[in-house]
Amino acid sequence: MSGEIKHGLYQILDERFRTGKCASGDHRLEKLHGDCRWAEGPVYLPAWRQLIWSDIPNDRMLRWDETTGTVGVFRSPAGHSNGNTLDREGRLISCEQGNRQVTRTEHDGSITVLADRYRGKRLNSPNDAVVHSDGSVWFSDPDFGITSDYEGHRAESEIGACHVYRIDPGSGEVRLVADGFTGPNGLVFSPDERQLFVSDSRARHIRVFDAREDGTLSDGKVFAEAPNGSFDNIRFDDGGRLWAAAFDDGVHCYDPDGSLIGRLLIPEPVSNLTFGGPKNNRLFITASTSVYSMVMAVTGVALARR
Repeated sequence: MSGEIKHGLYQILDERFRTGKCASGDHRLEKLHGDCRWAEGPVYLPAWRQLIWSDIPNDRMLRWDETTGTVGVFRSPAGHSNGNTLDREGRLISCEQGNRQVTRTEHDGSITVLADRYRGKRLNSPNDAVVHSDGSVWFSDPDFGITSDYEGHRAESEIGACHVYRIDPGSGEVRLVADGFTGPNGLVFSPDERQLFVSDSRARHIRVFDAREDGTLSDGKVFAEAPNGSFDNIRFDDGGRLWAAAFDDGVHCYDPDGSLIGRLLIPEPVSNLTFGGPKNNRLFITASTSVYSMVMAVTGVALARR
């Protein structure tokens, strides 16, 4: 352990953060947009060279064009969408908190509902999603969108708990795969897809589960705990390091062994992050009212394909 060293927007807590080139690249944040009420769910679309994200309380999705730097409305109303990702065919998967469903935007612009119920009961408010290389969609379902009208519509939970689910790519069956959460939020597969990582915002930790070939998970264990604040979404780089949005504590970087090795110091509470750009080494960060980016010396994990 090297002790705490601040180097511009980088806070080095362990020498591995430096030797892994995590503190290399841009030494300033580029602010792409600053007119949101609460920004989340960034996803980069390589074919369009655009970033799409959600402005949840304003019930809209925005997009930033990398070639022109312009920002416009992608969809409004947007079902108070939160997390967004891409499937293996480049289609947009969105978690609509307000509509309490997970949707897919087809190539022709039409929208397909992938999940809105579990065993006949309405979902709470889907938050974040990740797509496995077998085509299955995994998503978290906290109650954040039904506790008030700020990010959705106030309502009682029909399920009565907050879980993580899997949508079967063939049958469309929605199956509960992990429970025991108070506020399941961001989720991501490890680069080899042998593990699923899930942040629990209210419990202030990240859990890790072994992912089995049959689409089930192990009981799971705590991978990391937030020393300050809490966790939102999470992403991997190609060095096996986990990057986590940690609200007022910036962006955390964890070594594969679970050690917190460094932070990115962001001027606003951080909600979400994702890698993108032509080389997948541009980190996009949604933080309160704004969207920031920085080109890094590390590269995000590309989508696995079968």
